[in-house]
Amino acid sequence: MASTKTSSPGFQDSSERMPKSFASKSRSPPSLQSIKSLPVDFRFTGSPASGVSGQYDDANTDNSNVICDSIPENGDLCGEVDGGIEDSAGEMYQANGDTPYDRKTIATDERPFVSDEDLGLVAPHLHSSAPSRSEFRWGDTTSFAAKKKLQSWFQLPNGNWELGKMLSSSGTEIVISLSEGKVLKVNADSLLPANPDILDGVDDLMQLSYLNEPSVLYNIQHRYNQDMIYTKAGPVLVAINPFKKVPLYGNDYIDAYKRKSIESPHVYAIADTAIREMIRDEVNQSIIISGESGAGKTETAKIAMQYLAALGGGSGIEYEILKTNPILEAFGNAKTLRNDNSSRFGKLIEIHFSETGKISGANIQTFLLEKSRVVQCAEGERSYHIFYQLCAGAPLALREKLDLKSVHEYKYLKQSSCYSINGVDDAEQFRIVVEALDIVHVSKEDQESVFAMLSAVLWMGNVSFTVIDNENHVEAVTDEGLTNVAKLIGCDVGELKQALSTRKMRVGNDNIIQKLTLSQAIDTRDALAKSIYASLFDWLVEQINKSLAVGKRRTGRSISILDIYGFESFDRNSFEQFCINYANERLQQHFNRHLFKLEQEKREEDQETMEYIQDGIDWNRVDFEDNQDCLNLFEKKPLGLLSLLDEESTFPNGTDLTFANKLKQHLNSNSCFRGERGKAFSVCHYAGEVMYDTTGFLEKNRDLLHLDSIQLLSSCTCHLPQSFASNMLTQSEKPVVGPLYKSGGADSQKLSVATKFKGQLFQLMQRLESTTPHFIRCIKPNNFQSPGNYDQGLVLQQLRCCGVLEVVRISRSGFPTRMSHQKFARRYGFLLLESVASQDPLSVSVAILHQFNIVPEMYQVGYTKLFFRTGQIGVLEDTRNHTLHGILRVQSCFRGHQARCHLRDLRRGIATLQSFVRGEKTRKEFAILLQRHRAAVVIQKQIRSRIARKKFMNIYGASIVIQSVIRGWLVRRCSGDLGLLTRGGRKDKDSDEVLVKSSFLAELQRRVLKAEAALREKEEENDILHQRLQQYENRWSEYELKMKSMEEVWQKQMRSLQSSLSIAKKSLALDDSRRNSDASVNLTDERDSSWDAGSNGVVRPMSAGLTVISRMAEEFEQRSQVFGDDAKFLVEVKSGQAEASLNPDRELRRLKQMFEAWKKDYGSRLRETKVILQKLGNEEGSGGDKGRKKWWVRRNSSRFN
Repeated sequence: MASTKTSSPGFQDSSERMPKSFASKSRSPPSLQSIKSLPVDFRFTGSPASGVSGQYDDANTDNSNVICDSIPENGDLCGEVDGGIEDSAGEMYQANGDTPYDRKTIATDERPFVSDEDLGLVAPHLHSSAPSRSEFRWGDTTSFAAKKKLQSWFQLPNGNWELGKMLSSSGTEIVISLSEGKVLKVNADSLLPANPDILDGVDDLMQLSYLNEPSVLYNIQHRYNQDMIYTKAGPVLVAINPFKKVPLYGNDYIDAYKRKSIESPHVYAIADTAIREMIRDEVNQSIIISGESGAGKTETAKIAMQYLAALGGGSGIEYEILKTNPILEAFGNAKTLRNDNSSRFGKLIEIHFSETGKISGANIQTFLLEKSRVVQCAEGERSYHIFYQLCAGAPLALREKLDLKSVHEYKYLKQSSCYSINGVDDAEQFRIVVEALDIVHVSKEDQESVFAMLSAVLWMGNVSFTVIDNENHVEAVTDEGLTNVAKLIGCDVGELKQALSTRKMRVGNDNIIQKLTLSQAIDTRDALAKSIYASLFDWLVEQINKSLAVGKRRTGRSISILDIYGFESFDRNSFEQFCINYANERLQQHFNRHLFKLEQEKREEDQETMEYIQDGIDWNRVDFEDNQDCLNLFEKKPLGLLSLLDEESTFPNGTDLTFANKLKQHLNSNSCFRGERGKAFSVCHYAGEVMYDTTGFLEKNRDLLHLDSIQLLSSCTCHLPQSFASNMLTQSEKPVVGPLYKSGGADSQKLSVATKFKGQLFQLMQRLESTTPHFIRCIKPNNFQSPGNYDQGLVLQQLRCCGVLEVVRISRSGFPTRMSHQKFARRYGFLLLESVASQDPLSVSVAILHQFNIVPEMYQVGYTKLFFRTGQIGVLEDTRNHTLHGILRVQSCFRGHQARCHLRDLRRGIATLQSFVRGEKTRKEFAILLQRHRAAVVIQKQIRSRIARKKFMNIYGASIVIQSVIRGWLVRRCSGDLGLLTRGGRKDKDSDEVLVKSSFLAELQRRVLKAEAALREKEEENDILHQRLQQYENRWSEYELKMKSMEEVWQKQMRSLQSSLSIAKKSLALDDSRRNSDASVNLTDERDSSWDAGSNGVVRPMSAGLTVISRMAEEFEQRSQVFGDDAKFLVEVKSGQAEASLNPDRELRRLKQMFEAWKKDYGSRLRETKVILQKLGNEEGSGGDKGRKKWWVRRNSSRFN
């Protein structure tokens, strides 16, 4: 369940959000309240998840507040109470196997009475938390039991319940203390008993000792505040909508419930029970989900479907079933004031299973779609989701095809200023809907037709009318709205205009066309829009059913999930609420009969097993109230609400007022009916009295779509309107048969909406009667969809409406609490004196009952068991808890004192022992450190002396060498200087000679250092130059290899060109010599002048050919020289022998390309020259006569000779 029907998990444990009426009982953590008075030696065997108070892991919470709340008059004790009491008890509270309130079967093992030795087991779990020894005080706690036992619920003037504690009593007046210290004097009859803390947050209301309204409200709220939104009420699951996400769903939880490792109430548990019973008993099951709008019915149905799909999946059909939810929600859900995702129709999803328990198919049946929402929308609400999703998420191509506009431009949608929902992306939802349509095998063509029908409905709201005469007759305006509607449904604009503005009537054998007034035309337009949308919705459901049933073999096993509207009561209730509440009356009767019949059979089964008889216990049959009178008011013929409504709807002159008057006339004597002023009347439903306004009842019940509109749809070119019209005509021709047949009616009489709904409801009830039902009652905690907000009045009203309190009351009638004598004596025997407690269990049990003055009417003593009515065991439980609490207090104080004394002795001994141990340890460590220090000093002395000697020897040797060199140089230098000084004069003293020698020595040292520095620099430069030289050598070797390869290629090419050129030269030279010889012969031959002329003509072209050849040879030589020089230069640049601002590699590539291009061009020219020369030779040969041939032969023969 979630907000707006989205289940949500979550938990805000804050007492500030809790109403003040429950604040006093919720100030401390619920886990500590529930466990504060239980002994540690008891252990629970139940599942942690099934717990009476849920799971609480924090056992170290400070519990002083709990004690102070329980003993307000002894506040000084709060400081001395050991928090470990609750800590130790917290371990065993997880599942109390020895308490009559545990949900599981009580263990039957025999255990000895609780004694001092047993209570002594508490000590290891306790620790002292006293702030100081001066705060220890002993106080009287005898009034604790009375105070605790007499906690009661008091109803405040505002209707809320608040927990109070009795301070004093005088006769029938009792003084109670409420929260915040408020003290009131109230009548004893106005108080209702409260359950002991051990029952706080039980997961089944059947376990409550006192089943009254405030106790039920508090228990549900206690669980709701901890995000435990599911509570059992006997066989019914109560689900509170948290309006937020709660961590209660997913694959982990599905697996846990499947393995039965979690047994707490849940929708998964209901679905698991249904599928197991179906397989085991081979009986169809049904899950009936009901509740008010916004209570979370739709989300609960989806959660149940998810579990069934997870358990019965494998065939792939379960994915299609889950994908039907987005489609049905988009076309059948809308935003209302109470719910952002309210289902405006009822649905029954029948899921079929195979013999192996796998889902094999499904079928969906819908009920009473709210068609009026298409054309009418209240302020703050929205129409159906699909309209807004289509306008927001349709792609551009579809928008242009359908002429879609913004939602603000459609009159049907802008009746309300609400166009969006917080947290919902309509465009994304549209994508999900399209994806779901693909999954359920609705073709793209059909999808476009569906969207066209939706667009047509929206544009139909924009169709306007204009008055054409004085009688207020109108006709439709041919504007954008009318033309778009005609285009989208595929009809003629004129026919649509006529169908909306006129009505054909048959009078005798004649057809009369009647013009419509403005109100009639608007009603006709709206009726057509509603019919198109309703037919489209039914068509979609039909396509879904075809997809879910194709190829699926039915086995007869099925689980039906009914998600139907809950009981509704608004400020103004119309025809829709009338039908909805009638359906809920039928479902409530099914609910009552089934559950109370089960309880009766259980009682009879108990009698058959002779349990009551064996123990000598009397039992009575279960009595319960039935709502048959209210159902008779609806269904009785001929004077029932439905019969009178159909009768008035058949009258042409019938109005809503005449219908209301007829109801008052015929039904005033019925106890469930009361006539109101004007057009209103009231019906006393099982959930309360509801007043209905009959305005619009007859029109909605008739739901007439004129024959003209049906014929218009049948004439459309689009297949969907044709299908809609065909179904309408088929339904209108069906006769009324069976129990719905009206006396005096025609066989072909049309069915009204109420009659059709009644027939659907009868079929639904017949189907449910053949199944084993499982009931889920959804509760809405507040009207504001606010998480954590719990409205007591609203929740109580819904609990009353859905009959939860009545179910628990009936289920608990008799003796719901049963305990064997042995177990009862073991649990409560220590409350008696030791002499009495040592008797047999039966005597001990009777003595306990007498000791605490339990009224004999509230229990019965059997031969083997004790049977208690509701709430009687609570008194004994409170006394037992208080006694055990006192025992634990004494134990904690005494054992705390012993522990502190023992601790002091231990501390003294430990301190003495530590002093000796630490002293000995320190002395040993000091001795070791001293020894290490001495060794370190000796080692350091030896190492330092060795290093100093080595350093001294090095310096000493170097000094001797330097001195020897310097002294030699000085001697050699000074020998010449001294001579000069002696010849120059003998007046210099020995001190001056020494000064000169020292200056020479300093100069010599400076020069030596400078020379060494210069030498080092030269060596470094030499190394750098050597590296560069090595690099250049490497690069030069690479370049040489490359150039050698290129030169070889070029040389080959040059040799080939030279050979070609030489051959050409030789051939031309031979030809030229021949021609010259012939020419000379012809010049000397005077007898043949004509040959002379011909030979002169041949010499010219031959000489021209020789000129061309010579030019080409020169060009070849020049080009070869140029390419060779360029290549040589680039090689020098690349090797570093020459400098130039160019890239040698790139220039070499470019030079190679130029050479290749020239080579190609030169070769082509050379070939052309050869061709030309050959042509010239041919012409010469063909132009000569015999004499010329003779000379040519003679010339050639002489040449070859």
